[in-house]
Amino acid sequence: MRKLGISIYPEKSNQADLFAYIDKAAEAGFTRVFSCLLSVEKDKEEVKEEFKLVNSYAKSKGFEVIVDVAPRIFEALDISYKELGFFKEIQADGLRLDVGFTGAEEALMTYNPYDLSIEINMSNNVHTIDTIMDYQPNVYNLIACHNFYPHNYSGLGLDYFEKSTKRFKQYGLRTAAFVTSQNDSTFGPWPVTEGLPTLEMHRHLPLDVQVKHYLAMNLVDDIIISNCYPTDAELASLSNLDLSLVTFDVEVVDGLPETERKILFEELHVNRGDQSENIIRSTQSRVKYKGHHFERFNTPDTIHRGDIVIESSYYGHYAGELQIALNDMKNSGNSNVVGRIKEAEVFILDEIKPWQKFRLK
Repeated sequence: MRKLGISIYPEKSNQADLFAYIDKAAEAGFTRVFSCLLSVEKDKEEVKEEFKLVNSYAKSKGFEVIVDVAPRIFEALDISYKELGFFKEIQADGLRLDVGFTGAEEALMTYNPYDLSIEINMSNNVHTIDTIMDYQPNVYNLIACHNFYPHNYSGLGLDYFEKSTKRFKQYGLRTAAFVTSQNDSTFGPWPVTEGLPTLEMHRHLPLDVQVKHYLAMNLVDDIIISNCYPTDAELASLSNLDLSLVTFDVEVVDGLPETERKILFEELHVNRGDQSENIIRSTQSRVKYKGHHFERFNTPDTIHRGDIVIESSYYGHYAGELQIALNDMKNSGNSNVVGRIKEAEVFILDEIKPWQKFRLK
């Protein structure tokens, strides 16, 4: 099951704020925590007590907790990759290796007696994961997660992201990536606070739009908010999302007939397998409503990218078919524009593949 996650930074937050955030996220349906040990400077026992307290609280609220570490943290806290009891003591469910070892060590770590998940950094499109797989890891304890990027323009490009992610997905690993809150007062683990996305194109997009983009691409399993703290409105925007598919927000035209409204919002839409380069076609409505007369009521001269069309009965057997324009097109005069995809989400249409399912809201 796909999970939504939050990130927490115990060394940068007070306990009351952290617990309140965990409570709000739990109420909104979040079930995963990313926590960071990369920037801690305290001694081992102090770190252990601090993280154990927060992690235990998160777990009591139903969260899975993954802690981000690097080889230098192993050294600083006197932890061996052969003995991971420290992470069990702080009530973590797993550890993310921001920087890995040689492959053999990661594979060995997946057989730890505490059943901890070992999460690999998947933002490097190199053969590291192939080497780990050569060493025969316990794949049930091996997962992967992208980086986030606090500096403007430093995030991953879409093409690179897709290639790197597919390298890991070929092994059937559970994967994750980050989205960033647009709250002006957020922070992350580092001093730079220009947003914390995985994908650069997400840096200034609304939080729910970033999540919907990942859902449409269907490449990563878990989606994690990287910075603290998102607004209540941002959390609410994600609380009722169907994480199994993308749901587009729609602005409807005035005077929309009831049948057209039902087609828009009550149907599970499926893009046809013989995909057009100009339109997304959801055709089952024309079967379901065969015999219904679809009158012409809004037929502008031009259909614009992002416009939603339900064909009138003057288009013969196409009557009742729902289409979403991928390009600007001339209207024959028989196509009713019934609404429009929310402007910020129009770019996501490019990710809809043949036979892909989606909903409209």
